[in-house]
Formats: sequence, C-alpha cells, structure tokens
Amino acid sequence: MTRFAVLIVVLAAAMVASVAMGELNLAPRDVISALTAPETAPPYVAMIVNDLRLPRAIMALLVGAALAVAGTATQAIMRNPLAEPGLIGINSGAALMAVIVIVETGTLPDRLMPVLSFAGALGMSVLIYALAWREGTSSLRIILIGIGLGALAGAAATFVSLMGDVAAAQRAMTWLAGSLQDSRWPKVVTLAAWSVLPFAVLWGLARELDLFRMGDEVGQGLGQNVDLMRGVIILACAALAGAAVAATGPVAFVGLAAPHIARKIVGASHRLLIPAAALTGAILVLLADIAARRLLAPVQLPVGVMTAILGAPFFGWLLWTRRNE
Repeated sequence: MTRFAVLIVVLAAAMVASVAMGELNLAPRDVISALTAPETAPPYVAMIVNDLRLPRAIMALLVGAALAVAGTATQAIMRNPLAEPGLIGINSGAALMAVIVIVETGTLPDRLMPVLSFAGALGMSVLIYALAWREGTSSLRIILIGIGLGALAGAAATFVSLMGDVAAAQRAMTWLAGSLQDSRWPKVVTLAAWSVLPFAVLWGLARELDLFRMGDEVGQGLGQNVDLMRGVIILACAALAGAAVAATGPVAFVGLAAPHIARKIVGASHRLLIPAAALTGAILVLLADIAARRLLAPVQLPVGVMTAILGAPFFGWLLWTRRNE
C-alpha cells in the first residue's frame, strides 16, 4: 500500500502542477484555494483553474489511465511485452471512424463521438479476431494481423483527411496528433462514464489475466475458456481505447510504457497491476502535457507528439533489453 500511496502523491502533485502552469503561472496555494473554496479565490483564478485547466488535467488523467489499463490487458492476453491497443490496430480502427466523422459530418455532440469511435475499435477488433481464428486464436496471429490492419486503417484515415476541405483536414490532422486543447467538462464526463464499466470488467478478470501469462494450455488445464476470455478482454480493451481516442485522438506509447513501469513497482499480479498501471498512465500523460505546453511556450504541442518523443526511446530500450528472448 505504501507504493500506491507514493503513486497517488505523485499523481496529486502532477495534477496541481498541470493546473498551476500555463501562460499565467499560478501559485500552488492559489490552485488549492480555487479547488477547495472557489468563492474565496480571485474570480480570474477560479475561472482559469475550474473552467480551463482542471478539465484538461482530468482529461489527461482519464486518457492515461484508460490507455494504460488497456495496454496492461493486451500485453497479458498476447503474452507479448510490446503489445498495446495501438500496436495491434484497435486504436487505428477508432481513429479511422473519428476522422470520417470529423471530415464528412463536421462536429458532433460529445456524447456521440465515443459511440462511433467505440464502433470503429470494436469493428477492428472483430475483424482481427475473425481473421486470426483457426480452430481457436493465437496471440501471434492476432498481433501480425492487427499490425497489418492497423497500418491499413491509418493510411485510410490519412486519405480521408486529405480528401476533405482544408478546415476539416486541419482539424482531423490536429486530432490525429493527440490533443488535449479541446478538453471541456462534457467531454470529461462522457469519457469517465464510458471508462468505468470496461475498467471494472478488466479488474474483475484479474485472475484470468494472470492465467494468460502462463500460456493457453495451462489456462485450459485450469478450466479457463481461453478463446472466450480473450474475446471478452479484447472487447473491454476496445471500449477503453475507443473512448480515449474519441476524447483526444491517438496518444502513443502510454499503453506500452505504463504497464512496464507499474510492473516494476507492484509486481505482475493483475489485481495490483491494473490500478497501478492506471495511476502510472495518468501520471505519464499529465507530465507529457505539462512538457508539451512548456517546451515551446507559448506554442502548445499536441500531447500525442510529446508522448511519442518520450516513448520512442523507451520502445527502443525495451527492444534492446529483450533482444535475446
């Protein structure tokens, strides 16, 4: 529990830093005052904190947690330390659907975007699962087919964005970079509502995820319905990834890096790993967003660009350390 306490303290500090830093820096005490007693804080401070920066910080927290938990489950069922929803194509399906919506129909109510993005993620998941089926499923087949379909969906998203008008194409390309600039309370509430159930499902299936690490044969020997559980877990991952992608666009490498960091902190048991990964992913996206806002201030980089800059060396390090496995 001490380790979780440390993660929570680091997360709280990152939240305060995210809300305090900006074009107008605020003292931490002013941030805390605006959060706990907004009626006593200066009106401009209360407005900046509660209406502008707090929704963005909470959005970063939710997106990081969702992608990290989805990555944790994906690595377990694939038994591959390099697996994550973006790598096997789930994020690409959600992104393709969202780009079609942005380019072809313009803006939609916030509550509909997660539905459509989830439909894209679900459609991609079903297609991957169907093409990988050969009297059962194989993690290797799922990964290879997912990489191919993900690349195809990414190319299709780029093609659709280029075929739209200039304004729609610009919105789509900004969204594809992964951006928190449009974080508003309705989007925060929608993402939170969409994330609760799949998170609960994956945490409730912690024992099944532990069994996947031992191999399909061991799981079957212990009574696990391997194909059914893999399908249910992929569906839950699609829901989490689809909701996160709908909110901010694709945010790279969080689903890959956060599970590995959390595993170093709490171990491999998914009962502890899933909440630890959620906290770690939230911290990573918050810190990446702070860096994205401050690195070239007053220009704000998309958070997806920053996570890619930070995540690519981590990916290379992971490949190097596991080169002999």
